Amino acid sequence: MNETALTVHQTARPHGFPTAEHFAFVESALPEPPAGSALVENLYWSVDPYHREMMDDVPDGFALGAPLEGRAIGRVTASRTPRLTEGEIVFHRRGWRTHAVVAPEEIRRLPRFDGVPLTAYLSILGGTGLTAYVGLTRIARLQEGEDLFVSAAAGGVGTATGRFARLLGAGRLVGSAGSAAKADHLTREVGYDAAFDYHEGPPAELLRKAAPDGVDVFVDNVGGPQLAAAIGSCASSGASSGSGRSVSTTTPARRPHASTTRTSWRRASAWRVSW
Repeated sequence: MNETALTVHQTARPHGFPTAEHFAFVESALPEPPAGSALVENLYWSVDPYHREMMDDVPDGFALGAPLEGRAIGRVTASRTPRLTEGEIVFHRRGWRTHAVVAPEEIRRLPRFDGVPLTAYLSILGGTGLTAYVGLTRIARLQEGEDLFVSAAAGGVGTATGRFARLLGAGRLVGSAGSAAKADHLTREVGYDAAFDYHEGPPAELLRKAAPDGVDVFVDNVGGPQLAAAIGSCASSGASSGSGRSVSTTTPARRPHASTTRTSWRRASAWRVSW
């Protein structure tokens, strides 16, 4: 076993996109698990959009000079509790490091299925897939044949939403993305009927071209002008589900888009909406 552990620490607050200068790899001796805990060697960890906001000076954000946190999958390599067995594969939230000490109540054992990679538990079988599925089935309550618009459709949640919507029998499936290449990927690989790059014009016009008959359901991952466009396109009985606000993740100056969101939702107060 490697006797050295590496951990990623944040060393400075980024303004805009984070770069390598905002972080440091910290080397230390392999931690010894105290009684009642276990040592896990991380195999995979997830870098998620919400991490960017936590890098700012916000409540419950990442502390400077301390390990970052995030979803991870690892193998128990040493255990001092009968509740965790060496060799078990577990999910936990101490990512951004090669090794982590965890308590039994901090982990979830992962079942193994033929043909299903472990990384699926950080995507379609994890929080990403759960967000998409709950948004469609419990919040928006998508019905067979209903037309759907998904903003930020090329992201993890947007991709999962598209695939689930197809399996659930959605009608026309329209997505927005941040580049022409991403929009092409949505129609070629994911199953969207139409997709547009929101940089190419006003979102309301782009959505009108992609869905001339309007849409019944909107899954919102962005907010701002795309949310306003969807509200204008939805039928009066339309449904909407919101799962994030990536429009302002890296650019604080763009956060006034939230005012558009609040104004628009007042217009949509009769819809099936949830945050």
